[in-house]
Amino acid sequence: MKLIHGTEQAGTAGKTGSQFTGTVYNYLTMPGTDGVTINTVTFTPGARTFWHSHEHGQILQVLAGEGLVGTEAEGIRTLKAGDTVWCPPGERHWHGGAPGAFMTHTAISLGRTEWESAVADDEYAATALQAPSEIAR
Repeated sequence: MKLIHGTEQAGTAGKTGSQFTGTVYNYLTMPGTDGVTINTVTFTPGARTFWHSHEHGQILQVLAGEGLVGTEAEGIRTLKAGDTVWCPPGERHWHGGAPGAFMTHTAISLGRTEWESAVADDEYAATALQAPSEIAR
């Protein structure tokens, strides 16, 4: 067992600008341990990750605000506080704040993360417009 008290957490993760578009506050909750990394990330409106995938998948737990998650296969989905997302191994995806809202989530990444290119502004704008109609709440 490994217990990491809040006062002992690792703090801000390095090189956030190379994996995100916009302003994000990325807090490394648990550095890589047995192939698992845990980050708590706050995205400002419109901020988002680059396209990426995970060797053994990723769990996103939305703590506050409203955001978006997009995949090539399933398009874009709206996220709200309390939502949990499972991204299966190898699924190319991105996630971030909604156009007019902050979002904070905890990301539990399993295995290696393969970072790719940025989600273009026009791609984000086009998919962000689709998101509300795709989710029936």
